[in-house]
Amino acid sequence: MGFSEKELKRDYPNLYREISSDSGSGHSFKVDRGRGYDPSIIDFLQRCSTDAEGLEVIDFMEKRGEISKAYAASLRKRIAESGIRSFGEKRESGYYFKKFG
Repeated sequence: MGFSEKELKRDYPNLYREISSDSGSGHSFKVDRGRGYDPSIIDFLQRCSTDAEGLEVIDFMEKRGEISKAYAASLRKRIAESGIRSFGEKRESGYYFKKFG
């Protein structure tokens, strides 16, 4: 849903004044950087300790329809050839609190 500048000015004059003025009010707020973050299959694989755990995660995500059969096959091949750490270093408990906290 979008608004033209004319519609915004007509329907929401106070909001229009706020966003079009050059001087800010000086108010600041903290943005929750982790809000809405949706981990990918790679994020889940980085939490695994062993290749077997990684394969289990891939099987689970494939059964749920979260990843395609072709992508699952390529991930399995990568684990077989390079191991689970080929997806990145292990993410320990509390990783996301440290990253987004």
